[in-house]
Amino acid sequence: MAQADVKSMDSMLGAPPSDDRRGRRDEQRAAGGRLRRVTQYIQENLQQELRLAELSALVHMSPYHFARLFKQSTGVPPHRFLVRCRMDEARALLEARAVPIAEIARLVGFRTPSHFTTTFRRLAGMTPSAYRSSGADAPGR
Repeated sequence: MAQADVKSMDSMLGAPPSDDRRGRRDEQRAAGGRLRRVTQYIQENLQQELRLAELSALVHMSPYHFARLFKQSTGVPPHRFLVRCRMDEARALLEARAVPIAEIARLVGFRTPSHFTTTFRRLAGMTPSAYRSSGADAPGR
């Protein structure tokens, strides 16, 4: 009887039946589109300060709900994803050897070169200058 009550409540609220595979595929497709929108926005705005509220507003979700779904979809929380994107971009810029490290720090969204260096060392196991001088043999790639 409780299951019948749940089904009738679902139909009253307009929820699709639980065995509706097409509905789930559409929902997954929509979620994938929202995730792409957020990840693209992160890539295009690495140099800016990006807040959870800003990213969640981009896809019209509460910050809590967004963070939970983002981690469920990517395996990492939004902040960790952002830091990884910044480090990937920093590695590419360091390998190019054309831009000073202080400028790289700014380009990938760090307020100070020292914060960039500390974060880079924690994640890559070496300083940005050591990574640059070691070339492609650097760990953490």
